[in-house]
Amino acid sequence: MAHLTPSGGQPHHPHTLSTLDFQGASSAAAANAMRTELNRLISQVKDENERKLFQNEMGNFFLLFNRWLAERSKGTKINWDKVNSPPEDQVVPYDSIPKVESSPHLNKLAVLKLNGGLGTTMGCVGPKSAIEVRDGMTFLDLSVRQIEYLNKAKNVNVPFILMNSFNTDDETKRIVQKYATHNIEIMTFNQSRYPRVNKDSLLPTPRHPNGDIADWYPPGHGDLFESLSNSGLLDQLIADGKEYVFVSNVDNLGATVDEGILNHMVESEAEFLMEVTDKTRADIKGGTLIDYEGQIRLLEIAQVPSEHVEDFKSIKKFKIFNTNNLWVNLKAIKRVVEDRELSLEVIVNNKTTESGEKVIQLETAVGAGIKHFHNAHGVNVPRSRFLPVKSTSDLFLVTSDLYSLTHGELSINPKRMFNTVPLVKLGDHFKKVNGFLSRFKNPPHILELDHLTVTGDVSFGSDVVLKGTVIIVANAGSHIDIPSGSILENKVVSGNLHILDH
Repeated sequence: MAHLTPSGGQPHHPHTLSTLDFQGASSAAAANAMRTELNRLISQVKDENERKLFQNEMGNFFLLFNRWLAERSKGTKINWDKVNSPPEDQVVPYDSIPKVESSPHLNKLAVLKLNGGLGTTMGCVGPKSAIEVRDGMTFLDLSVRQIEYLNKAKNVNVPFILMNSFNTDDETKRIVQKYATHNIEIMTFNQSRYPRVNKDSLLPTPRHPNGDIADWYPPGHGDLFESLSNSGLLDQLIADGKEYVFVSNVDNLGATVDEGILNHMVESEAEFLMEVTDKTRADIKGGTLIDYEGQIRLLEIAQVPSEHVEDFKSIKKFKIFNTNNLWVNLKAIKRVVEDRELSLEVIVNNKTTESGEKVIQLETAVGAGIKHFHNAHGVNVPRSRFLPVKSTSDLFLVTSDLYSLTHGELSINPKRMFNTVPLVKLGDHFKKVNGFLSRFKNPPHILELDHLTVTGDVSFGSDVVLKGTVIIVANAGSHIDIPSGSILENKVVSGNLHILDH
């Protein structure tokens, strides 16, 4: 029976107990107890092939757990005095990259979407990528249409890859069947499934490998490198002549293939490019690129000492943030995985289960891999390449006349007078997609809108026009109907539909 072994047991095996020099007896005891419990879980898998895969996954988790223990016992925290803005040559302005009609390297590219998330925060069941966002099309539909058009227009074969989680895999595989007749090669693979850890005992919460799904979690998108390798897809892509992969979140509608950036990657011999964009007050929690002891690194808010969180949120000190649009060399991924170079910062995500149990999830971020790749740097891109839909307030924007849709790609309406996107805050009545959709007869016209706040029980008729700053507040127990054809410009609308100049 295969087991995870203490250091020295199988020195050639990549998933034995880390040879970390534990600083405290408690850390060593926790590691031993965790290893025992993981071996117990492994022993319950009867099928030999399944057991090998599961052991490999638990081995990767065990290494992550040990790194966290070591960091915790040593009190390893980032030294804020060593955190500096990246030098100019580490962040290339997008405007300095030549625009191209067509890249000769397009046939060497694959596109990968991070598709592990559910649509629960927007009140939807199943993968977030299956939410309809524009003209009856889902996130997946739009992405497929983009790549299909690219393949046809440029006579290339750019494969489309989805990294699913155990939460989204079955449903996604069902959904992608509808694209079988399309001019696009779709591949899927699963990121890892790690056990949640009880916060007090530091033992895994699952008692069986196929027990309650709530005892397991997908460990963040930093898992991409190893999961892509373990799935066999990495070797398959390289064998097919692919050299680069463009990675982005499935809900970022601005993350389209940019052939100029691809050319820049090849010409600069960069193994890793991170698209960053200028930070606004809406982006204060986004990870940022820093220079740390002469090395470019990604700094996430979870890594920031509590006394420096306000510094981190400052737009003056940290002017850019990570869009999670990443361009990575496939052979370089193979190297860092096989040479076991990856040491991504551990992010601790504290959770409370439905039964009230306090658990921790140990996660990593894919952008943190930037420090492991040669000639890695940032590209400061326009805001148009970052159009995430995290809430119905974002959905309000992308369904409006602010954007036009061509071949699955959203672009800002040229009639919009300003470069900035309106600030929209919709209240709890609009939080779930179904509630949101039921409150608009059709999307309002917002080409001249700067700021919209809506709270309470509010509904909109058809062809409503919103301009400037509009604030609509329906107090508890009251309802506001904005009549069809209304034009609201710099108005405050209160509970009795009394319209005041703002």
